[in-house]
Amino acid sequence: MRLSTLLRRAGYSAAIGAGVAVVTGTAVMAIELYAARRARLEHAAHGPHMRMWLGDADATPLKLVMLGDGLSAGVGVEDAGDTVGGVLAELLAGVRHWVALSSVAVPGADTADLHTQVARALLSEPPDVAVILLNGLAETMHPSESVAQLAGAVRKLSAAGTSVVVGTCPDLSSLRALAQPLRAIAGWRGSRLARAQAPAVRLAGGVPVDLASRCGVVFRTDRGMLCPDGLHPSAEGYRTLAHALYPAVYDAASRART
Repeated sequence: MRLSTLLRRAGYSAAIGAGVAVVTGTAVMAIELYAARRARLEHAAHGPHMRMWLGDADATPLKLVMLGDGLSAGVGVEDAGDTVGGVLAELLAGVRHWVALSSVAVPGADTADLHTQVARALLSEPPDVAVILLNGLAETMHPSESVAQLAGAVRKLSAAGTSVVVGTCPDLSSLRALAQPLRAIAGWRGSRLARAQAPAVRLAGGVPVDLASRCGVVFRTDRGMLCPDGLHPSAEGYRTLAHALYPAVYDAASRART
């Protein structure tokens, strides 16, 4: 057999082998990610009941609603005051707002679930400010479809007169519950998603906040940012995220009060 034929066949075999390896590796990582999420969620709380009023009562409370997944629901902590929404409400109340905080977030949700959450948030009088947080771990759609769903939710809330702030996908490479190389790949996917989310949110009328760039280093280097499951933030982690979001939320609240 001629050498060129042997090399060509070897090339075909290598290509097929590489393809199989990629497919197999992707399948294994998907299974590992699913198992990690399922194991942690089975042992995690569903998040505290989040309906609270803070500040000096007046005739027109600022209505703040949280949408999204476990990041918004506060999975990993027991007190509503330790969640992102609770910290944001506390900060807003400190600048003379009477804040009414509520949540329609559901642990394990993805962007496809935002349609239902938006409908719930708009059942009565529209909220003044909505904050959307999704960590991207439950996402099964193609990034373009996921971004389209997110933009649709922002657009619908904005059309109802609600100011919307979206924390783009956080740095998933900080999640210690995920083994390597899954953690690195999750980080890459999250970064790719965040880059697509920001312009889409802005075009839909919302304000994006880059959580990965603002908080990623802290979450990667400080183990105290995550609760013991290694997947959800601790009280300190939620406070860190809230402070990253606060300037945009404050601006949104100020517009709502004018």
